[in-house]
Amino acid sequence: MRKILIVGAGQSGLHLAHGLLGHGYDVTVITGQTSTEIRTGRPSITQLTYPTVLEYERELHLDFWSAQAPQIEKCKLHVYPSGMPDPVEVGGRFDGYAVSVDRRVKMADWLEYFEDCGGKVVIHGVTLSDLDYFSRMFDLIVVAVGHGELGALFDTDQSRFSSARHRVLAQAHIYDVEPDPGEAESVGWVGAVEDAGMIWFFPILTAEGPCHSLFLVGKHDGPMDSWRDRPGPAEQWRRMQDLLRKHVPHYYERVHKAELVDGNSRLIESLNPQVRKPVGVLPSGGRVLGIADVVITSDPFAGQGWNNSTRCAKSYLESILQRGDRPFDEEFMTSMFDRFWSYGQVAEQWAEAISSYWEIEQPPHMNEILGAAGTYPEIGDRWIQGWNNPPAYADWLFDPEGARAYLAEVTAAHNRRSG
Repeated sequence: MRKILIVGAGQSGLHLAHGLLGHGYDVTVITGQTSTEIRTGRPSITQLTYPTVLEYERELHLDFWSAQAPQIEKCKLHVYPSGMPDPVEVGGRFDGYAVSVDRRVKMADWLEYFEDCGGKVVIHGVTLSDLDYFSRMFDLIVVAVGHGELGALFDTDQSRFSSARHRVLAQAHIYDVEPDPGEAESVGWVGAVEDAGMIWFFPILTAEGPCHSLFLVGKHDGPMDSWRDRPGPAEQWRRMQDLLRKHVPHYYERVHKAELVDGNSRLIESLNPQVRKPVGVLPSGGRVLGIADVVITSDPFAGQGWNNSTRCAKSYLESILQRGDRPFDEEFMTSMFDRFWSYGQVAEQWAEAISSYWEIEQPPHMNEILGAAGTYPEIGDRWIQGWNNPPAYADWLFDPEGARAYLAEVTAAHNRRSG
């Protein structure tokens, strides 16, 4: 039985661990926190579990929460060009539904379930010397921790597509949100504001029950970089409300009476989106494989964090199963990432398109599609459904000829129906 060590108990690491365990591998997860410490710790950046990834979780019997979590069938995108008081609004429905579950709930439950299913869990911090020792005990080591000395094992890969922008964000879980008139309580809102940044605002399931997650993402030193003094909970929430009042007043109207779930339900963070080389070299010369956020830190503007993480874990699982008894050498590790990169590269192209939307002049067809998406429901649906699978944008949103052919097709169909 092949022995595999996974360092870190996050979305990608635990998804891969459950998949390998279900196929008879001897799997150990080592993490610095117990499930109780995860449950009672600070939140991480809120993520959406899109329909396809939710189905991947169901395949491994890991969807514990869909019956309790708000089922997000529809999202609205509000685009605020500079100087325009009213946004361009695009509404669309997923093919299925997305959910959002507080990482503290999700990872703690998955970690306990992994152990219940016979997986080995070691609660301990990990150093490079530890990995050197472990490399003699395991057939493969997968690193799912992207910070500190472990993250430093993986060099930035300038040859790959990457959107290297310094982002700052503030997030809060809140109660007593005003409803979106005429919509279900589970509708999600996303705002793209030329003068400020991005706002992601959608329902989430936490340990305290359903509430809303609001997070603001901006440039370093930009209009929404208001957190350098690391304010306390009440002051952070006040500043977040002030930023909404200034830049997106109709978002503010929905949260002006809202309150924090508790003082531990908010987050301030900064990150640099990047792509890194998938294989790290230990001091002894041993090799380890990076996964998900370790090798692709996607721009939070695009909301693709858990999408990338789970798809990377699934791709790695398929590669490992196909490898059989052959060694997990550096060439194979690199090929594992290359296999995922066939998806990840297009996902990063989408992240780059969103991140640079206000920074570069957009090709005319992009704004034509955006305008039409606010008029024709099927285009709005297709735009929103692309969040679930960004490669689906390739033959229309990223292709001028494909975009205009699609617009002509939709317009003609509506003209026939109205005529």
